[in-house]
Amino acid sequence: MRDGVTLRANVYRPAAPGPWPTLLNRTPYGKDDHLEAVVWPGFDPLQAARRGFMVVVQDVRGRFASEGEWDPFAFEAQDGYDSVEWAARLPDSSGRVGMYGGSYHGSTQWLAAIERPPSLAAIAPLMTWSEPMDGVFARGGAVELGLALLWALDTGVDHVGRLATDDADRRRRVAGVIDERDRLVERGYRELPVHEMAPLARHGVRDIGALRALDDPAVAAQCRVEGRHERVAIPALHTAGWYDLFLQGALDNHQALVAQGGKSRLVVGPWTHQQFADPVGEVGFGQRAARAAGVAHTEGSWSDLQLAWLRRQLAASAEPAPSEAPVRIFVMGRNVWRDESAWPLERAVEERWFLRADGSLTPWAPDRDEPASTFAYDPADPVPTTGGHGVLLPGHATGPVDQARVEARDDVLVFTSQPLRDDLEVTGCVRVVLHAESSAPATDWVARLCDVHPDGRSFNLCDGIVRAAAPAGELAAWEIDLWSTSNVFLRGHRLRVQVTSSSFPRWDRNLNTGDQRDDRFEIARQRISHAAERPSFVVLPVVAAPAR
Repeated sequence: MRDGVTLRANVYRPAAPGPWPTLLNRTPYGKDDHLEAVVWPGFDPLQAARRGFMVVVQDVRGRFASEGEWDPFAFEAQDGYDSVEWAARLPDSSGRVGMYGGSYHGSTQWLAAIERPPSLAAIAPLMTWSEPMDGVFARGGAVELGLALLWALDTGVDHVGRLATDDADRRRRVAGVIDERDRLVERGYRELPVHEMAPLARHGVRDIGALRALDDPAVAAQCRVEGRHERVAIPALHTAGWYDLFLQGALDNHQALVAQGGKSRLVVGPWTHQQFADPVGEVGFGQRAARAAGVAHTEGSWSDLQLAWLRRQLAASAEPAPSEAPVRIFVMGRNVWRDESAWPLERAVEERWFLRADGSLTPWAPDRDEPASTFAYDPADPVPTTGGHGVLLPGHATGPVDQARVEARDDVLVFTSQPLRDDLEVTGCVRVVLHAESSAPATDWVARLCDVHPDGRSFNLCDGIVRAAAPAGELAAWEIDLWSTSNVFLRGHRLRVQVTSSSFPRWDRNLNTGDQRDDRFEIARQRISHAAERPSFVVLPVVAAPAR
């Protein structure tokens, strides 16, 4: 690197002499972990080499075989630039480099691309964010606690091992971090104050950024893509999952590049951050839904699609692209892949469905005032995260999960439509508007959209949270961004909206006191308005069925 620090990489070359288009993956999880190298990039570097690519898998600064200090995101921009130019000069390289990989690997691509290394010709970020305060460190003002502690402890194993003075010290340090991880559900997630991050402090583990970002805006700026797309003038292939915790960021990145006239393609499957084939959560979407399915796309599997796209971008002379749609999404419910000309869908029309006092959900507004719906939110007994977009420990599944145990709670309001007479497609951004009041000076509002099957099972589709502050007892309007989905509510199914005030441990608990840096909390009395002048409703992007 430019400051003399050495980063180490594995280089996979085709057996024949080059020059070869070169792919670079920069990982904090270990270049020698073959499973990691396959799962997160989405393809095996050995297989890519056999198909005519030189593939470079590199440990980022301060991780595993690389030198330097581990400081999440801090050096990825400059190190990314230097690594691209180094890879372009390798023997047998064509001099044109593409980057690939997901999550943190995807962030290393964006941060390098923003620096504009001359040899970088394309990026292919998988499941990667845009605004870190909307899905990485925080969401709607709440801390992404489930991710923050787990991610930091997982990366902390290598970090504390490097601090050890001898083998015995290393074993002791590593064992302590692993034990801490195993106790997250029963202890670590519940420790207050949250900002002190006691599970990390006990072992000298570096916070990935979630809590530091609350005090220092520069932390989030280090890995922010939003607002910087104009610096990226190369093609990008975005891959997202409807149940991934970085879903909206990937959609936003694609949309921003297209808006500035850039070359961008988007693929969205029914995946979580870690599940790419049936069952996803508790639902089977079919064999074609699997990321590795060889019959899902024109090019074959998703891996085949990605490699074919990268080959075209890295060709010495631009190869003509096949007649491929810029957007390819998996439509749940019907469980089919569908090509689209743009995201969001231009033909989607917003519809309001209203939350009613009797627990119904109707496409017509109340014509007279109805009694408010009420519940008590106790931070000592928060609603458990059940499915959804997070990355959590066993016992807190992600993806679509039957919401029965959540919906049976007294602190979860449930609003359900009548069975549908016809299929109803919802594709695009979903949001909930609540007219609500709380006895607390600060509290959280959580909303969730679900698909209720004829047998009564209720599966979550998307959700969101807003950290709200208002004078106690004052009625105010709060908009909750549930991000995006694509689902056909089939005939006989029902739509359902949940409203509550917590989803723990995915998001940290609001203490209802106005001071999240304390260990004191109070019970809040919550009221949701159904008044004719101040209704509460969900906004759905409805796509009309094609003419038959």
